Amino acid sequence: MRGLVLAALLVLTGCGVLTVYRDTDVPISSKAVFDVERYMGLWYEVARFPVPFEAGCVGVTAEYALRDDGTVSVLNICRNPDGSERARIEGTATPVAPARLKVRFASVPFVVGDYWVLWTDEDYQTAVVGAPNGRAGWILNRTPRIRADRLQAARDILAFNGYDLSQLEEVAQ
Repeated sequence: MRGLVLAALLVLTGCGVLTVYRDTDVPISSKAVFDVERYMGLWYEVARFPVPFEAGCVGVTAEYALRDDGTVSVLNICRNPDGSERARIEGTATPVAPARLKVRFASVPFVVGDYWVLWTDEDYQTAVVGAPNGRAGWILNRTPRIRADRLQAARDILAFNGYDLSQLEEVAQ
């Protein structure tokens, strides 16, 4: 768990020798019309750009819940290949603009990361998330398996926002 926290700290602060997965000269845009309430709930990570804090993780989930104060609770769980829980990290996301949130993790004080929802399908079943600094990006789905057309649409959104798809890896669920 300590390694997960330290890696998350590096990613969120933008320090260290982390890979940038997108051309930051390409403008990045978040979803213009975003319903935060429809985004709440459980998501399965079906693809990601490699980040140290998820190395070796499979069966990754993210769960979001709207809090009374308008912030969002965040619970990320990483699993081992045998399905057992490897690590979890809890935090809070504060909406700062449509589909743009600032995320803080309780175990990583004084650090805030950008979490931009770049796209969701009309029914909020598939989502693409990125960071303007290009050091992270994810394709999320409401079920562990994603339809091929949704995966392609998500990949197209990442490419449009300057991401290098050759570095995107699918996540075993």
